[in-house]
Amino acid sequence: MINGAHVVIHTRDAQADRAFFRDVLGWPHVDAGHGWLIFGAPPTEVACHPAEGEPGHELMLMCDDLDTTTAELTGKGVEFTRPVQEAAWGRVTGFLLPGGGEVSLYEPRHPRP
Repeated sequence: MINGAHVVIHTRDAQADRAFFRDVLGWPHVDAGHGWLIFGAPPTEVACHPAEGEPGHELMLMCDDLDTTTAELTGKGVEFTRPVQEAAWGRVTGFLLPGGGEVSLYEPRHPRP
């Protein structure tokens, strides 16, 4: 079912943060296109995105088959908050945690480190 996590770091200087993960931490990475580096961090990935407001983060769980995984989670009473969206980088939806927070769930189409 869930086979990894994709962590997004919203930052005021994405290029500097990408360089830090690449050069300082030495994490393996792939270019998902246009300089958007995605880092392998067992058992997660970290990608730095520019932020227009306050820096923050978002938890995105990954799976190999979004349809199967959403069906399994729905069967366990998980409440999905939005329909599946198709994007060039993957298919994504979201669900609520018991405490009310939202987590994204997606099937990536981009290269994985």
